[in-house]
Amino acid sequence: MSTTTFTNFPQEGIQFMHNLVQNNDREWFNPRKELYKTHIVEPAIAFIEAMGNRLQHLSPNIQYDTHTNGSGSLMRIYRDTRFSKDKTPYKEYVGIIFWEGSGKKTECPGFHLGISGRGAGIHVGMHGFPKPMLAAYRQAVVDDALGAELVAAVTAVQQAGYTIGGEHYKRVPRGFDADHPHADWLRYAALFASSGGIPASVVTSDSFLDVCFDHFEKMAPIQRWLVKVAQTAEK
Repeated sequence: MSTTTFTNFPQEGIQFMHNLVQNNDREWFNPRKELYKTHIVEPAIAFIEAMGNRLQHLSPNIQYDTHTNGSGSLMRIYRDTRFSKDKTPYKEYVGIIFWEGSGKKTECPGFHLGISGRGAGIHVGMHGFPKPMLAAYRQAVVDDALGAELVAAVTAVQQAGYTIGGEHYKRVPRGFDADHPHADWLRYAALFASSGGIPASVVTSDSFLDVCFDHFEKMAPIQRWLVKVAQTAEK
């Protein structure tokens, strides 16, 4: 657990991530690992505690974890390069997740924050549906009540200025009516809202926590709808 009250991410942390883009190799990173811990990991853990407490007012069952080994809210910076042509060893952003559900954190609806040398970005929802969730999502789309709730949630989030992502398929899946009023949503294999970029000057300011919470709150209708659908998938 952190003993530090979150204020901001220091400029040194943003500069570290900026420099990492130009020096994405172990020879550069390893001698500077303590800088990464001091200027990125420590403020990230303080942020996770502070934001986790706030998010419980939006989503009482939200989960967060301050472990730094990859099992918690702070994602590992190390890339899995085993099956990738890109062999650069480090991610060029810091990922933080607050999730809601009983499954793996990356397979649950969640509030996501990414920080890079350019600033930050926020996403809320799911970036990919596991098979049980995909089946539950499609049934929810064609359900009269849940389908209407989806449209209302998406409309509210879009009107607040956010974009919706997750469309994947060119056609409506087999077995579903292509003329259904909500048929377009059947072509989605994920569902998430995204913010525009948050400048680095805001990430390093004392207002960063408030700015992030404001975005999360406005995107929360997507989260709440997905949580409701995920609960049907678990039954």
